[in-house]
Amino acid sequence: MKPIILGTAGHIDHGKTALIKALTGIDTDRLKEEKKRGITIELGFAFLTLPGGQLVGIVDVPGHERFVHHMVAGAAGIDLVALVIAADEGVMPQTREHLEICSLLKVKKGLVVITKIDLVEPDWLELVEEDVKEFLKGTFLENAPIVKVSSATKEGIEELIATLEKLVAEIPPKPVDTLFRLPIDRVFTVKGFGTVVTGTTIGGKVSVGDTLMLYPKGRLVKVRNLQVHGKNVKEAVAGQRTAINLQGIEKEEVERGDVLAPPQELIPSYMLDATLEILPSFSKSLKNRTLVRLHLYTSEVLAYVILLDKEELKPGETGFIQLRLQEQVVALPGDRFVIRSYSPIITIGGGMILHPAPPKHKRFREEVIADLKVLETGSLEAKILAHLHEAKYKGLLKRVLKTFTNASEEALTAALKSLLQAQKIDCVDIENKRYLHTKFVNDLAIKIISFLQGFHKIHPLLPGIAKEELRTKLLPFIDDTLFAFTLKYLEKKGEIVVEQHLMRLKSHQIKLSKKEKQLKERLHQRLKEAAYSPPSLSELTKELNTDEKRLLSLLRLLIDEGKVIKVKEGLYFDADLITTLKQKLSDYIKKHGSITPSEFKSLTNASRKYNIPLLEYFDRIKLTVRKGDKRVLL
Repeated sequence: MKPIILGTAGHIDHGKTALIKALTGIDTDRLKEEKKRGITIELGFAFLTLPGGQLVGIVDVPGHERFVHHMVAGAAGIDLVALVIAADEGVMPQTREHLEICSLLKVKKGLVVITKIDLVEPDWLELVEEDVKEFLKGTFLENAPIVKVSSATKEGIEELIATLEKLVAEIPPKPVDTLFRLPIDRVFTVKGFGTVVTGTTIGGKVSVGDTLMLYPKGRLVKVRNLQVHGKNVKEAVAGQRTAINLQGIEKEEVERGDVLAPPQELIPSYMLDATLEILPSFSKSLKNRTLVRLHLYTSEVLAYVILLDKEELKPGETGFIQLRLQEQVVALPGDRFVIRSYSPIITIGGGMILHPAPPKHKRFREEVIADLKVLETGSLEAKILAHLHEAKYKGLLKRVLKTFTNASEEALTAALKSLLQAQKIDCVDIENKRYLHTKFVNDLAIKIISFLQGFHKIHPLLPGIAKEELRTKLLPFIDDTLFAFTLKYLEKKGEIVVEQHLMRLKSHQIKLSKKEKQLKERLHQRLKEAAYSPPSLSELTKELNTDEKRLLSLLRLLIDEGKVIKVKEGLYFDADLITTLKQKLSDYIKKHGSITPSEFKSLTNASRKYNIPLLEYFDRIKLTVRKGDKRVLL
């Protein structure tokens, strides 16, 4: 049996609550103040079992203009609306506003109930009905059934029930494979059970024992118990009025407008990208940076409207906007919302969320507008590309893309696979499932190639550049994972060679002139002759009659060839000498148990200037370890 939510709408005191009581026997006026004043202030709830066995949840919304924000909350998530119009008053201001709100929220199905027919003459009732039909022209209720009832005498109630049964049968079932979400409209405590929240389940399903997150606060809670229409259940699904007994949180920590959903599936944000439609009935144009009241399911938040593609939005016009909020909210693409003016409170318009957590946009940016158009009407693949284009070098995790697109796991996986095969995106981190638009991988690759070309031109005698040096100089804005991926990408293409810590263009070859070859040999020979007391760089440049830049290049070559070892900055030794010394040191410690700096001098016949760096070098390569003033084998 499919879950169905029926919502009432209409002007104050037009008999919505009395109608629900006549249908169900349930009085939805639950507050003392409501009883006293005779009007509905908060949302009220009831349920009706139709003759065929179909259960219908009913949301009774307030009609008074001061409480229209509750009406918006109630209309979100309903399948069917009953527009209630009193026969003795006809169409009134809140009748119009409620209908406009339902239209903005894309409620697609409903009926009209003319109440209090016992208070008017048949001729008057006929005139009211004609007036209602005229009022409904051009709206989603233009061809909807009109049922005339009296809640006092029960006249027309049976016809109403029959009409409801027919309409409910035409409503398709809601999918349950979507993300579970429950916007909270009430929170209270039950003695012996603790915190209880209620709301309309707008997606997916939830079971007893599930762990959920309270958004936007980020609090983890556990489902202790579930009720649907006052009965304990093990599972609640999309389209049901649901009460959840929460474990792990106090009533004071929960408020109307919070949303329950699985952990890490929603992203709290101070900004939303959206389309906005201004009501034709709105009396003036909407200016940029207008402060409004945003109604998103059960939340009401103050927000500034940033017009992205127009100077102003006139009545009846639609445009792209960014809502900049004073409090965080959570949303998904496709969610509907309503905005009302700050003061006086009048409904301005409504629209659809395109991006639930966007960056801050500048107005009239062509690339931003292009991406928003894709997010509005594009394919899933196109939306993924738009989001990755916006993310640039950061890329996006798969779970974030799921939130940004509101796609099922199956659909998202298929779309990503298709884009990978088409080489439009890259998975730069397989473990964490992080994706990047191919454009940005190519940009990085071009930057690296261009840098290496310049480096080889300036340093023709160097075999390459250290990977970390290149990253620090050229790409400090990207992380290690993306850098490593880009290098592998270039290696795979055969454009670069990465050897240990060095990288170079594959085409780069060191070509020494005859003079340079001779200089290199003289340098190596000088280090051999110097044994464990090698000259400094400045001394070498003078002795060999060369400059330091060329000298360092040749030393780098000798190191890469394994002929020279750099013990520390500016201190180089013949590699064979170091190998010999390493063995001598090892043998000495094995024989004596340890070695002191003064004892080490007997092995090198060098001064402390050289011995200390050598000892530290052997510590660094994990041959020895220092204990006090002695070294022992590691």
